[in-house]
Amino acid sequence: MQQQRDAIERYAEKNNLKIIRWFEEQETAAKQGRPMFNQMIKLLKSHKVRGVIIHKIDRSARNLKDWSDLGELIDQGVEVFFANESLDLNTRGGRLSADIQAVVAADYIRNLREETLKGINGRLKQGLYPRPAPLGYLDQGPGKVKVIDPAKGPLVRQAFELYSTGRFNYKTLAAELNNLGLRMKTGSRITSNHLWHFMNNPFYIGLIYVKRRKETFNGVHEPLISKSLYDRVQELLHGKSHSKTIKHEFLFRRRLRCGDCKNNLVGETHDGWVYYRCHTPGCRRGTVREEVIEQAVLETFKKLEFSDEEKSIVDETISRMKIDDSKRREEIVKSLELQISQIDGRINRLTDALVDQLVDKQTFEQRKTALLLERKGIEEKFKEWTVDNRLTVSEELAHFLERASGAYSAYKVGKFEEKRELVDTISSNRLLMGKSIEISLALPFHEVANRFEDARGWGARIRT
Repeated sequence: MQQQRDAIERYAEKNNLKIIRWFEEQETAAKQGRPMFNQMIKLLKSHKVRGVIIHKIDRSARNLKDWSDLGELIDQGVEVFFANESLDLNTRGGRLSADIQAVVAADYIRNLREETLKGINGRLKQGLYPRPAPLGYLDQGPGKVKVIDPAKGPLVRQAFELYSTGRFNYKTLAAELNNLGLRMKTGSRITSNHLWHFMNNPFYIGLIYVKRRKETFNGVHEPLISKSLYDRVQELLHGKSHSKTIKHEFLFRRRLRCGDCKNNLVGETHDGWVYYRCHTPGCRRGTVREEVIEQAVLETFKKLEFSDEEKSIVDETISRMKIDDSKRREEIVKSLELQISQIDGRINRLTDALVDQLVDKQTFEQRKTALLLERKGIEEKFKEWTVDNRLTVSEELAHFLERASGAYSAYKVGKFEEKRELVDTISSNRLLMGKSIEISLALPFHEVANRFEDARGWGARIRT
């Protein structure tokens, strides 16, 4: 840029021309509507200056629309000089020579753009992101896979995890992340706008979305978060799930409903005690203290505890199941491989339909994106079964039964969030019926709690 300025200054000095203002365009000259170029044209049209000195024709004429605008000004008597070419634009020969050079320059940039797009498309099809790495990732050089930033990556992942709890909005989450030390690549603090952009970016689950083209590609970079976490965040971001900043948090907030109107009971504090009551107009349900609800939870969880005899039966059953674990794993892996192959086939058929003009481009991209998201979810399951040392069926059963049997003790000693998590995962419906609390257990915990209803006993059934 400095060399161009020097050349223009030498030309002006040699031809006794005075420079009163500089225009340096930052946008590519391949695009019409460059802001600095437009300002220059506007100034020239005002006739407050005699003319303009441009470094070279290809600096002004990389698209023919801009060259046409300059040509109109030349016809109106505006003087246009080129520091690097000796052209008299007031003669037919000079104008013709300039026109030819302008066309050549426009063709050059058009070809350059096409070649650039070919390179970009090639990288996208390879699963490589051709732009700077988003927050949480690092660039490794042109044509190379983005890698997770060891410093910022975990903080970006934490941002998704925190937002998924529903306890944060943009403002409070931005403040939390800034306190944790997360900063943009420029060093600036995280803002609500930053959060909106990177939390809507599927790059973090391994996909590449090109917004301008509205196209989605499968990336080869390592995902930073799981698809399930991304989906949860999307539900909250787009209003499909409840997410409000909570000023007063109660243990059973949005976890206890009125038996009559089925609306959630609202927690309140009076004289140091926590009460829950229905605020629905006309509903006559009374209030219930939090201690009463907790006692009902404990009594329900107590039904899940195992006797020593039952524990012995469970251990024996799990030992037998371990023999078939390897075969089950192979069957599941093959099933997941088949599902991935089927999705790839659907994408190929969809592409053929686009080529045969059976679907339009917009429909193609919508269906392709949906299939890639579905594929990403199956890939995560495949990785769990093949790479992440996922628990076997017998191990999962042992883990579940241990969790069920230990729910009572875990709740008694658990902290606030631990208690809520137990209530959420183990129970399903919690109703205030008169003065009593009715709690239903979620499946399969319900089956464990009701194991004694069979005349033969649960031990006999689990052996069957």
